[in-house]
Amino acid sequence: MSHHVLISCTHLQREMHRYHDRFVEREITYDCPDFSQQLVESELLEIVDRYDGVIAGDDEFTAKVIERGKKLRVIAKWGIGMDGIAIDAARERGIEVCNTPDLLSEEVADVAIGYAVMLARELHKIDQAVRAGEWYKPRGISLGGKAIGLIGAGGIGRAVLRRAHTMGMELLASDPAPLPDEFVQQTGVEQVALDNMLERADFIVLTCALTPHNRHMLSTEQFSHVKSGSYLINVARGPLIDEAALIEALNENRFTGAALDVFEEEPLAADHPLRSFDNCIFGSHNSSNTIDAVLRVNEAAIANLFKGLGVNP
Repeated sequence: MSHHVLISCTHLQREMHRYHDRFVEREITYDCPDFSQQLVESELLEIVDRYDGVIAGDDEFTAKVIERGKKLRVIAKWGIGMDGIAIDAARERGIEVCNTPDLLSEEVADVAIGYAVMLARELHKIDQAVRAGEWYKPRGISLGGKAIGLIGAGGIGRAVLRRAHTMGMELLASDPAPLPDEFVQQTGVEQVALDNMLERADFIVLTCALTPHNRHMLSTEQFSHVKSGSYLINVARGPLIDEAALIEALNENRFTGAALDVFEEEPLAADHPLRSFDNCIFGSHNSSNTIDAVLRVNEAAIANLFKGLGVNP
């Protein structure tokens, strides 16, 4: 039986030459449409009824899209975050929805710690100054003994905590799920309420999933509780932070600096007010993107697709 599928994750699209024969052998044809960031609802509504399955990036698989996709049997998310998929609507129609957890945790954690080092030692400012012909020598802060607080202690959060533990940092975590006893014993992490963590952490790091219930979980009220001189790092999802409130907090010097790999709207607009802060480091939602990680997730996403279609992996 033949199948027709959509590949809407750019990471996989670029590598499909590696997997083409595998699809042909299973009588699966595929489309790799051209787009800038992700497919929005209006674009998906025009094409989704053609497909039996999807390997999705950060596309807008809304309830309307799910309803239009009469042939859909599986939505295999490339990566972890499924905030763009109307999961309940899909499951009501018997569509399998799956992701690839725990395959990108180490890479994202590397970037989170890298941001902490850059902020603590002002490495981004040193680079800019030396390029401009200056010889800037700021006095930074040591990470050992400082408190790092993780919002979200799943795979990525724990990977950050393990790294911070080896650097001699005090570990705090805010997560509704209890941490495994063995992990607590190994690292000494203290699980605390969010407000308590914000008051104590020198580095606040977001590593949680975006859900309908935690959009703007960090806003004016939360920023009023942060420890003076602290740093904010987001390697999770942009809408977790109320950017208007963050701009206000930065103007009020509530944070010494911030590192943001993700934003409420991506890509970050050329005239966005955040760009005016030289104590901020910006990424391009790219913290998981390494050669090794992409190949791992490609394999897992393809396996999930094949399973959902009922074909031999």
